[in-house]
Amino acid sequence: MINARARRALGASTLVVALASLLLSCAGGPDASSTAGPSPVRGAVGTTAPSATTGAQPAPSTGEPAPSVEKVRDVFARLQATYHDGCTTPGNCEYFLERVLAELTALDASMKADPQGPAHFREPLARIAELRSRLGGDSSFENLKKHQTLLTGTRDRINAWMQGHPEDYR
Repeated sequence: MINARARRALGASTLVVALASLLLSCAGGPDASSTAGPSPVRGAVGTTAPSATTGAQPAPSTGEPAPSVEKVRDVFARLQATYHDGCTTPGNCEYFLERVLAELTALDASMKADPQGPAHFREPLARIAELRSRLGGDSSFENLKKHQTLLTGTRDRINAWMQGHPEDYR
């Protein structure tokens, strides 16, 4: 009796895997014809408005962050890794400043999506908002270089805040 159940379960799961593989292969891969136009799924992804633009904040959940948003600890680890880099060489400075900004932007998103809710991260989110305001939407190298002290200072202050909240990154 148990053997029959196990065989049915195995057969059903094999069928599901086979159907999923078939579905994925039919969805259009890199060699799909370009005249067919974009698939509805691909088109929908690019046109979906983020919830932040509606003005309504998502309610904090008791589960994990949304799968598309990284955990705070993972983004914070990458932000800390920027301490091993800097504007020591002319060719590296642009990369470094853009990386710090990208990690702060990712940290902003992960803090807002965290189950504890944005209120828990009020101070770091305020610092990132201030940075964003001072940059005025201009993420060019010239503007980042002009605001380098503010950019690295924001990183440093958020790092200090996070050190006081080890439960958020361990």
